[in-house]
Amino acid sequence: MFVSRSMTSQVITIDRDATVFEAQEKMAANGIRHLPIVDVDNHLIGIVTDRDIRSVMPYRLIKEKGISQEREKLARLKVADIMTRNPKTISPMYTIQDALLMSQKEKVGAFPVVDDEGKLRGILSVRDLLRAFINVMGIGEPGTLVGIEVEEKIGQMKKIVDAITEENISFGSILVARTWDEGKRAVFPYLLTNNVAKVKKKLSAIGCKLINPMDWYLDKLPKKP
Repeated sequence: MFVSRSMTSQVITIDRDATVFEAQEKMAANGIRHLPIVDVDNHLIGIVTDRDIRSVMPYRLIKEKGISQEREKLARLKVADIMTRNPKTISPMYTIQDALLMSQKEKVGAFPVVDDEGKLRGILSVRDLLRAFINVMGIGEPGTLVGIEVEEKIGQMKKIVDAITEENISFGSILVARTWDEGKRAVFPYLLTNNVAKVKKKLSAIGCKLINPMDWYLDKLPKKP
């Protein structure tokens, strides 16, 4: 799935000459935490976040609405004064897997999505990524996650899929993960049924090693020295 299909296309932006208070009010009114700054041709020139605003605004001014000398001083502060220039961006042609890796690496909560001309086309937040993966993995539907450990060789996946489909059970998704054991893979089919006793028995009968998904994950965490 591509970023262009998962991003928020109707992006709320703000002008660089807007005040910090205007940015704060726009975020609060729209329930957002990131405001891209664009020029008249919709080219991205920066981004401001709720964290940027909190960093320059005393806590009591966030809580209090009364006019004060500090508030009047802050009222003259512009978005351009606190925005992040040349922020990390992502292409609409990247996959959501690319976006997830970028989010982990860059430690940001959202990426402006820009085209090859530097024009803003959307914004992709961590919330958008979670929604996309829920859809891809099919976990929005009731079902059961089954864990299977297999040798890493051709034909193993077909054997698993055949055993499950022969029981007329539909898949929500299949996740294949590496293990800490060389030559092994963990396969996690998400089955759209809560009645998996029969298919588990069948998988065991054809030589599959059943594992508990949560136990497998905890057991495979690197041990602390």
